[in-house]
Amino acid sequence: MSVTPPLLARVEVFHFRHQLSRAIPSTMGDVTSRPCILVRLEDTEGAFGWGEIWCNFPPDGDLHRVRLAQNVLPAALAGLSSDLTQSPFRRIAQRLHRIALQAGEIGPVVQIAAGLDIAIHDLASRRSNQSLARFMGAEKTSVLAYASGISPDAYEGQIARMRALGYDHFKQRVGFGADDSLGQAEAAAAGLGADERIMFDANQAWDLPTAIKQAARLGRLSPLFLEEPMPADTPVADWVALAQACTLDIAAGENMRTQPEFDNFLASGALSVFQPDVCKWGGMSACLALAKQVLAQDRSYFPHYLGGGVGLMASAHLLAAAGGSGRLEVDSSENPLMTHFTPAGLGLVDGRFHLPDAAGLGFTPDTAGAADSLMSRSEILVNHA
Repeated sequence: MSVTPPLLARVEVFHFRHQLSRAIPSTMGDVTSRPCILVRLEDTEGAFGWGEIWCNFPPDGDLHRVRLAQNVLPAALAGLSSDLTQSPFRRIAQRLHRIALQAGEIGPVVQIAAGLDIAIHDLASRRSNQSLARFMGAEKTSVLAYASGISPDAYEGQIARMRALGYDHFKQRVGFGADDSLGQAEAAAAGLGADERIMFDANQAWDLPTAIKQAARLGRLSPLFLEEPMPADTPVADWVALAQACTLDIAAGENMRTQPEFDNFLASGALSVFQPDVCKWGGMSACLALAKQVLAQDRSYFPHYLGGGVGLMASAHLLAAAGGSGRLEVDSSENPLMTHFTPAGLGLVDGRFHLPDAAGLGFTPDTAGAADSLMSRSEILVNHA
């Protein structure tokens, strides 16, 4: 006879922000700080789980998301437990759907739902005394990884640092300035070893004609893939035209917000690589289902991630559970909120990122150790009346 898990009783919200010593350039504007919003859920029996809410953009977007979360969490969690027979992400997102429509804020709302879904899965796997990966069906305890966030103005130092940590795949940003940083892309590719590979991320910088032109030039460098060469809302037909016009594998998905969007792209054949972000959409439940859908159609699943350490570890567990030959995205830019909340550091062992075998995510985030970056901490009780 099945036993319904206890109801969720309280949630703590931790908001961190680290001011950067040097701005990180992006095609959407310079990044001057690294924020992080963590949630800690607890049920009526004291079991707990941790999650992370995506909050990177726009500047000060973390301030809005933490306040929004504090306001909507009671309604989002009322009457819920860690029962996973129904997707927590979909249930919570549906509860908040009218709020999202009224405010025109689908993104922030599904990001909150994703963070809570991660925390519920962490709680359930801790209760079962299994690692999150094993709880979700993983057979492996390590995953392949690649170094991301490499800037065209600092690629030599970033690649050298991540190479020393065991990485042999590197993703560099392009799309800057009149030449779109393609000169630096060519220089970085020329400096790679025989067993190393490069990828490029245009961060939605180009229209279709420009994307076709620049993809032809980048194709000569034999990258593993080209990520988001066009805005995420570009018609699917244009993505198909790009895929047909170039020899590169095209990647996207971090900025898709609904299952129908993913379904349309899967049906179109335009993308070779799908990149949902576990803290930005879907949480563990919807992202795992999507990853299996992607792999079943012989496409690649590379989880997008660029945030704090809790989300990074959730992404690693998710990739292990999904399987396939995809790689974990590990940011090479300055971000102590990622390294602090990643229990074993960012270094690879035998070319792989290893997961802790302890219950849940495998660690308890040391929030006290990041006190110098703590902006706020709040506790919210869940009303089940």
